[in-house]
Amino acid sequence: MSKRFRRVLAVMLSGAMVFSMAACSKSSSSSGDAGSSSDSKEEGEAGDSGEASDEVVTIVYAGGTDSTGATTEIIEAFEESHPNIKIQRVDMPADQGAQHDAYVTSFAAGGTDYDVIDSNVTWPAEFAEAGYILPIDTLLERDGFDLSSFVPGYVDAYTFKGQIWGIPCHTNAGILFYRTDLVETPPATWDELYEMAEKYTSEGKIKYGHAMQAAQYEGLVCNAMEFIASEGGKVVDDDGNIIINNDGVVKGLETMSKIALAPSSPDNLTTLKESECIDLFSAGDVLFMRGWPSAYANVTNPETSKVVDNVGVAALPAGSEGSFGCIGGWGVMINKNTEHVEEAWEFVKFKAGVEGQKINAITGAQPPLNQDLYQDEEIVEERPFFELLVKAVDSGVPRPVSPVWTELSEIMQIEISKVVSGTEDAKKAVETMDTEMKAIVDNQ
Repeated sequence: MSKRFRRVLAVMLSGAMVFSMAACSKSSSSSGDAGSSSDSKEEGEAGDSGEASDEVVTIVYAGGTDSTGATTEIIEAFEESHPNIKIQRVDMPADQGAQHDAYVTSFAAGGTDYDVIDSNVTWPAEFAEAGYILPIDTLLERDGFDLSSFVPGYVDAYTFKGQIWGIPCHTNAGILFYRTDLVETPPATWDELYEMAEKYTSEGKIKYGHAMQAAQYEGLVCNAMEFIASEGGKVVDDDGNIIINNDGVVKGLETMSKIALAPSSPDNLTTLKESECIDLFSAGDVLFMRGWPSAYANVTNPETSKVVDNVGVAALPAGSEGSFGCIGGWGVMINKNTEHVEEAWEFVKFKAGVEGQKINAITGAQPPLNQDLYQDEEIVEERPFFELLVKAVDSGVPRPVSPVWTELSEIMQIEISKVVSGTEDAKKAVETMDTEMKAIVDNQ
């Protein structure tokens, strides 16, 4: 893995620490509720011996629906090596925002519905500040769980107020899937993609030209960030100021709208999320698909895909300023109120450890965050496109880092949805986002 890959990810997520420090200064009086030494379930009291009980304990583990089978395989492998711990899997909504809200609702009430949760890298500071999750520094040190081989920026994302609140498991970057039986060379620019999509559909070679995540949810913002970055646009500056009202953002959204409203695009494009896009591509109905790396496991699955041997992967097309894939990632955290800290911790270690990340890479096509695994021969053989992902992250664009990101994202979702549906032009949408997002930041 390149040094620049590690450096880009560190820069990408280092802003989280800046905002974490700001949050700390604003709410130092509440630090006792966010995991201070006065907490009844502080990390040092989680389990001093680390000894497992003979009693069979069931841990509730929640995360987004996984159609690849990787999660099931991880759970089975864990239970085989930990016979006294059973995992009850709870599938959460595929929509990241809906997942977030479900956890907040449960944790804010002191709930113990979930012992371990999958966490987007944008959540740890918020959840830690609210006192929802357990700091794990002492557990990491006690058991010698080494994070030195993990991509540093992602470890930083799980660090808040000097403590570590979870372990990152895999990274993500938007990439382009295409039909190799129809397309010899993937489009280098968005204009080329538009032209190729129109040509192949008008000639009757395929039903649709391009599918992207255009429903009104977090995925829409990820897609939009790619178009915006490709035209040199920025949403937030390094100091957290809203600067969305610029020509690059307008032009990027105009390009996005042009492709979304093209005759070759699906009529129901504004209802598509990841799973619907995968279904279209797997059915052989779409020429190009914007997706996450994990989609590879789905579209090459002979049990569900008609195009198994005709799947190509490439960097997203470029705009005037280059090609950019939106980058992000996921990890695992422990509910502060869990009644089974030791057992929950054992599962976190396994899922985020070498074996869990390797299963996730091979079966789930999820790129690992333990850098040593990129030299694993089995992973290299099974997932050769991970090399492309490293390049995608090298030039990737993150969603803006902000302690009020959820609120900012909701504003963007509403306005960008209008743009891709053709009910509002890009310039007016950008002006509205600028006004409303600044009001959120000014009032935080």
